[in-house]
Amino acid sequence: MSTLPKPPLDLTLRHARARTQIIEFLIQLVLILCSLVAILTTLGIVLSLAFEAFRFFEKIPIGDFIFGLEWSPQTAIRADQVGSSGAFGVIPLLTGTLLISFIAMAVATPLGLLSAVYLAEYARPKTRAVIKPLLELLAGIPTVVYGFFAALVVAPILRGTGASVGFEISSESALAAGLVMGIMLVPFVSSLSDDAINAVPQALRDASLGMGATHAETVQKVVLPAATPGIVSSLLLAMSRAIGETMIVVMAAGLAAKLSLNPLDAVTTMTVQIVTLLTGDQEFDSAKTLAAFAIALFLFILTLGLNIIALKIVDSYRKKYA
Repeated sequence: MSTLPKPPLDLTLRHARARTQIIEFLIQLVLILCSLVAILTTLGIVLSLAFEAFRFFEKIPIGDFIFGLEWSPQTAIRADQVGSSGAFGVIPLLTGTLLISFIAMAVATPLGLLSAVYLAEYARPKTRAVIKPLLELLAGIPTVVYGFFAALVVAPILRGTGASVGFEISSESALAAGLVMGIMLVPFVSSLSDDAINAVPQALRDASLGMGATHAETVQKVVLPAATPGIVSSLLLAMSRAIGETMIVVMAAGLAAKLSLNPLDAVTTMTVQIVTLLTGDQEFDSAKTLAAFAIALFLFILTLGLNIIALKIVDSYRKKYA
């Protein structure tokens, strides 16, 4: 019985190498297509916002929108309706957004960062295994639950406490929304900061302790500076989350577009107004409806600016501690 001769070894290796190259090319092609989907989706969102915002600025001057101090988009939707001329100044919405976000970050930053330091540097493994999952459960609670908590528990407590000491606090206030939003952001800051602190090489800690520094000094002067890029990233994510939050603001801060920096007043945010403008049957040819796209584009530019600033900060610390 005759047997076929085996192919030369070098020919077999060439065939295997060719198959490997084809597979690697296909994998690379799939990865490129996935990246293009993300890029094209982002580009499509930006272009759609820019197109509709341009239509809005054809009706309302861009200067009145950016520098206007009054927001009252009550215009006529149809020709047979009678409506006011409307006021489309975005400054009241911007101040309300930044005010609530500032209060939220003032709560989330110390609580999240200190809890991350404790979990990463001081907690025992058993304690960490219990506390960390419980802390991260806060991230899974729906925002509408936080909104109910803010409106039904926090706001009445703040109003009663303020009345007892002589302060008049609105039933819907930026303070109530900011405090509850800050609690919601604690897991974001804590979890990402904890990962950044744990990523610091143990050799840096050992070197600091070997030089005679205490544990607290090592954490303060070695670990936290080395983990600053990751901590800044976590704060940026939390800030973006705060700026984009809607439900808590609707239920706890109200819909009043008031130009005020008083945390005891009722204010509103850009995201809330976007939802309000696009709720119900709308004509996408009126300044009132198109204003939502102008706000969305303004919000996109704002978050993009925050990202650029954060990247600059992270890059400067990476160069310093590289």
